[in-house]
Amino acid sequence: MSVSQLMKAPAGAGGLKEEISGFKRRRICEEASHLFYAKGYEGATLDAIAQRLDVTKPFIYSHFKNKSEILFEICKTGIALSLEAMELANLPEKSALERLKLLIDRTMRIILNNQEYIVVYQREEKNLEPELARFIRKQRSLFDHRLAALLEEGHCSGEFNIKDPLLTATTIGGMMSWVAFWYSPSGKRAEAEIIAHEMAMIEAIVLGHEPTGNPPQRVAKRPSK
Repeated sequence: MSVSQLMKAPAGAGGLKEEISGFKRRRICEEASHLFYAKGYEGATLDAIAQRLDVTKPFIYSHFKNKSEILFEICKTGIALSLEAMELANLPEKSALERLKLLIDRTMRIILNNQEYIVVYQREEKNLEPELARFIRKQRSLFDHRLAALLEEGHCSGEFNIKDPLLTATTIGGMMSWVAFWYSPSGKRAEAEIIAHEMAMIEAIVLGHEPTGNPPQRVAKRPSK
């Protein structure tokens, strides 16, 4: 199956049959994502995925040709969510800084609420078939270039102080996606606190100085003995 076929959205004319098929594919991806996240791509088998779903392996083959195609669907979902956040933040009536803040907020919420998908996408992309891997890299590059265009716009308007918009965009993307690797919903850091911290760090990068209203936190020195 080609990338173009994999990427084709179900036609509305398909009706209930297409809707049910889409639901089954999503359920397969959800359970596969749990296993890829916990055991790694190599450690998860189609038999284990089928067992979690309480179905037979032929049932999975009726929707995906192999395990790599399931991984592609998971990776595609991860990057598609990020591109969706980019589209939602594309509000020309707002300043570049306002749009960047909106993008950071929405992207971080996507990352935190879809943690397993993001980690699997980042960690297991190397296991994709070459053609599928190229498509995912192209989509990720699209996000980086759109973010770079926003940063360059802000630099030209005098809002940002950036020397290399594309490199800065790649750095910001890495900062945000890395949170998925250490975030714990039951940890001591609340979602709002993490987003606020990322926001302040990224503002400092693009503004070239500490953002106003966010004085640096100083670490207390230990008393000398």
